[in-house]
Amino acid sequence: MKKYCLTVDLINDAKLIAEYEAHHKTIWPEIEKSIRDAGIESMEIYRVENRLFMIMEVSETFSFEKKQAADLANPRVQEWETLMWNYQQALPFANPGEKWVLMKKIFQL
Repeated sequence: MKKYCLTVDLINDAKLIAEYEAHHKTIWPEIEKSIRDAGIESMEIYRVENRLFMIMEVSETFSFEKKQAADLANPRVQEWETLMWNYQQALPFANPGEKWVLMKKIFQL
């Protein structure tokens, strides 16, 4: 099993952050299905202030490219992503259109 960590910022507004968290208390069933179908076996999101940190544990068949292609072909996932973009903001160093940025592991004990 592989593990990936990603990060993105939320718009720094307490009301919007509360709404974002509320959306994640019960995600849409189609979103959970798309995550699981991609080979993501576990996903956790943590927040400090307006910075989010995601940990994903994935199967050997998972690839970011396949997940992106499946997401682009899924109208419900696109609806969710559009909704989430109302709360998220790209990191200053992100590529154009990039939300979640893959983090580099620098230490393990």
